[in-house]
Amino acid sequence: MIDPYGFRQNIGIILANHAGQVLWAKRVGRDAWQFPQGGMHEGEGPEDTLFRELQEEIGLKKEEVVILGRTQRWLRYRIPHRMIRKTEPVCIGQKQIWYLLRLDAAESQIRFDMTSKPEFDGWQWVNYWFPLRQVVLFKREVYRAALRELAPYLLQNSFGDFSIHPKDSLFKG
Repeated sequence: MIDPYGFRQNIGIILANHAGQVLWAKRVGRDAWQFPQGGMHEGEGPEDTLFRELQEEIGLKKEEVVILGRTQRWLRYRIPHRMIRKTEPVCIGQKQIWYLLRLDAAESQIRFDMTSKPEFDGWQWVNYWFPLRQVVLFKREVYRAALRELAPYLLQNSFGDFSIHPKDSLFKG
């Protein structure tokens, strides 16, 4: 669904393990990494989209995760002009609700072969703040806002050696 301003409604998924690390996924056939995300369908709410995308993109069922938190508002990013498709309706960017989940199943349940056209072909657990230094530039501010807003949920859930105040200058600002 694309809103009247040209932003595609979308959810973002930050999946944490019990050590407070997050799943960082590699796009099929490319050296491009990101958090899983996906667009909302007509008549679908954010949580419905979350669980559909979770199953499609990383093979996890609703029962295999716990929702720790979600962003309170839509976070937006614009797609670089050279990447905007000219087909109707024109999409100039994404507006996303982000969810922080905890994996409550074995890592072996993470799979990318749930659809005929997988989005990812690899993954790794990374430090919570690692994606800020790695994600494509046009998504960086949305990642910063989502990670910042959701960080307290990790602390409330007593994850390992997690720091809400990293010295990474990318967190500031």
